[in-house]
Amino acid sequence: MTSSPTTTDSTLGMLAERKRECLGQLNETIIEETRDSTAPFCRRTWDDWLCWPDTAAGVSAYLPCPDFVFGFDTTKYAHKDCDENGNWFRHPETNKTWSNYTSCIDFNDFEWRTTVRTIAETGYSISLIALILSLGLLSYFRSLKCARITLHMNLFASFAINNTLWLLWYRLVLADPEVVKGNGAPCIALHIVLHYFLLTNYAWMLCEGFYLHTVLVWAFVSEKKLVRWLVVLGWATPGIVIILYAVLRAHAGDPDDTLCWMYESANVQSVLIGPVCISMLLNLVFLCNIVRVVLLKLKAPAGPQGTGPSRTVLQAFRATLLLVPLLGLQYMLTPFQPDPGHPYERTYEIISAFTSSFQGLFVAVLFCFCNGEVIAQVKRKWRNVFLRTRTNSYTATQVSFVRCGPHVPGEEKV
Repeated sequence: MTSSPTTTDSTLGMLAERKRECLGQLNETIIEETRDSTAPFCRRTWDDWLCWPDTAAGVSAYLPCPDFVFGFDTTKYAHKDCDENGNWFRHPETNKTWSNYTSCIDFNDFEWRTTVRTIAETGYSISLIALILSLGLLSYFRSLKCARITLHMNLFASFAINNTLWLLWYRLVLADPEVVKGNGAPCIALHIVLHYFLLTNYAWMLCEGFYLHTVLVWAFVSEKKLVRWLVVLGWATPGIVIILYAVLRAHAGDPDDTLCWMYESANVQSVLIGPVCISMLLNLVFLCNIVRVVLLKLKAPAGPQGTGPSRTVLQAFRATLLLVPLLGLQYMLTPFQPDPGHPYERTYEIISAFTSSFQGLFVAVLFCFCNGEVIAQVKRKWRNVFLRTRTNSYTATQVSFVRCGPHVPGEEKV
């Protein structure tokens, strides 16, 4: 569920094996150039990607660029400098031994991946603005308060928090290789919280579908009690799932559990994917039954009070009907994800970045900006403000004319 900017999860086990092999050779004989001399040299070392051999002082070691890092050109070489005293070069900013992989960068690939990341960050930012505006509108107009709007607001809040966390993930984690490499508790905590709110997005979409289904199929139901149960479903159920996911992943001992957990763990990823797929399938079942009920009610002869569903319920149904495939699109495309280097890889990545980052905007547009009740309230407020402004302006003009108009003989001047 998380974007992976560097390596694939299948390479992590291979890296662990290479590290063991490299460290196991530390006590072996040194290179021939230094074997029969007392000249200083840099000992073999592992830098998390490559195993650098024993190197004579004042010489740079060269190795082919790793083939498991996205954006690297494997025809180029990385290098590591050994100084005159037999110490590996240390970076002046971090004072840590440093290998130079800058020459490995495939700049065409780097520019493309930067474009994909820019699309994602732009989408999350636009969606966040739309969601905050939607929450402001629904909170401002008190006449809109009802069970259905309460569900909308919880859905908006879930998406808004999730979008905020994605922006933090891109800015604070993916933009800083040292944070990713350190695999500290803060970035792992951010990963867990981010995926909790990702699950709440789908949980609240399920709540929307279940609410519409209940209101249309069972006419006599207490909406207050229904909303209370849906709040538990929308916020508490994802919490149980994410706790199970975090515990299993923390104790699984997989090589995937490094680099801030940004790579999907093959052993426990189903804990997250399963509830999402169940949510989507249940929503499809609800929507199919809603279509059946709506058609039956529309075909039925109208009674004294009418038997058809209300206009607002139909609007919410249409919005939900559109959102379910939109929100599930990225998971529908997952089985067709091309391998790295495939001609359609870039097309897939762009579509995935667009659909995932603009989901919040779709939610805000369909449930708020295109909501007839919200539009009516905004128009009414606009007319009231506009007419009041014009009335005040007209009154002020009249008063100004009376006070400042020409004096008529025989009248006292005010």
